[in-house]
Amino acid sequence: MPKMKTNSSAKKRFSLTGTGKIKRNNAYKSHILTKMSTKRKRALGNASMVTDADMGNVKRMLCIGK
Repeated sequence: MPKMKTNSSAKKRFSLTGTGKIKRNNAYKSHILTKMSTKRKRALGNASMVTDADMGNVKRMLCIGK
């Protein structure tokens, strides 16, 4: 059987934490930031966790688990 290939775009965008959760960066932080409040921009700079609904798809792309 051939080896499973990790999705190249997913491995650049997601990382695994020590407890097994998947960390992701927030969108809407690249351009046209003048209309956005400072508080919002600062909050988007912090990483978030992938939701439970999307966890299976992301794990499949990263070849984690089953």
